[in-house]
Amino acid sequence: MHTPKDIRPTTTLFMLMSLDGKISSGSADERDFDKDIPRIAGASDGITQYYAAEQETDIVSLNSGRVMAKIGINNLDFSHSKIDCMTFVIIDNSHLTRTGVENLVKWVGKLIVATNNKSHPAYSVANAEVVEYQDMAQLLDKLGKRGVERITIQSGGTLNAELVRAGLIDYIDIFIAPILVGGTKTQSLIGGESIVSESDLGKIKPLKLLSAQTLENSYVRVRYEVL
Repeated sequence: MHTPKDIRPTTTLFMLMSLDGKISSGSADERDFDKDIPRIAGASDGITQYYAAEQETDIVSLNSGRVMAKIGINNLDFSHSKIDCMTFVIIDNSHLTRTGVENLVKWVGKLIVATNNKSHPAYSVANAEVVEYQDMAQLLDKLGKRGVERITIQSGGTLNAELVRAGLIDYIDIFIAPILVGGTKTQSLIGGESIVSESDLGKIKPLKLLSAQTLENSYVRVRYEVL
C-alpha cells in the first residue's frame, strides 16, 4: 500500500540526461556526465546551466550509495566543498564503506543513511543517522514524519524506476544535453525490469507538461507533473 501523498514528502526527480535518455556517458563506473560532458565539444559550455539549477533544488536530496561510490566518496574527502544547508538521504546496503560514510558526514549538513543492512558501517559513525526501511513507501513515510516536506531525487535508473512505478514521484525536472550516448548497458533515466505483459501497462505513468525551456548551447529543460 502506497504512502498517502499528504504524509510523504513531495518528490521531484531532477536529472541530467542525453537526448536518447542516458544519464551517464558509459556503462563503466569511471564514466560519468560530470567528468565527461566538460570534455565534449558542443556540450561542455551548456552544462553549467544544470549545475546552477541544481543549487536551487530542495534542501533534502535523495540518492543511492551506488551513485556515491561511483563519484568516489569512499576514497575522496569532499569537505573542501562542504554544503552545510543540505540533508542527504542515501539509500544503501553495501556500496558505502565506513570511510565513505565519514566523508559524507564531513561533506553535507546532515546525513541519513537508509538501509536494511543491520551491519551497515553507518551504525558506527558519529553524526550519521540511520533509518531502517522495508520499501520506498515506508522510507518516504518515515521522512515525512521527521518533518521533510519536499525532497529532490537524483539517483540511478533502477531506483528511479522503483519510485516511478510505485507512484512515489510527483514531478519530473529534466535537463536534456545535446548529445546522443547510446549503449544498451548504459544507464537510462528509468531502468528496472522491462514491461512484458498487458497487465503491466499500468506501471507506465502519464505526464502533464508544465513547462519547456530552450536554454543556451542547445540544452532543453522540461518539467512535468506525474498524473
